[in-house]
Amino acid sequence: QVQLVESGGGLVQPGGSLRLSCAVSGFTVDYYVVAWFRQAPGKEREGVSCISTFVDNTYYVDSVKGRSTISRDSDKNTVFLEMNSLKPEDTAIYYCAAGFKMGLDPADYHFWGQGTQVTVSS
Repeated sequence: QVQLVESGGGLVQPGGSLRLSCAVSGFTVDYYVVAWFRQAPGKEREGVSCISTFVDNTYYVDSVKGRSTISRDSDKNTVFLEMNSLKPEDTAIYYCAAGFKMGLDPADYHFWGQGTQVTVSS
């Protein structure tokens, strides 16, 4: 059974940084893709970034490009999303998800975590 567990959310001041973690377990194949999505109140779920386990291909949505880094620790089966220069508009519940296709279409992801709240406020 595939499971994803997020951690690392919290309250941070504008301009600050956070590192989110997604622990992945239960995959029986070597290749898969892990993505981060976020959903703010009253808004649709938005893809933020994704990384593949094959040669660590990465992709970022324009709104976080240049101030976010997605990475993974293959030994620990954990994917990280480090976000810097955080803005109030980054406030959302952040979810990690796993699938088999690179990209940020939620429909391509079959397994989801429970989410972690990120609040950017002074």
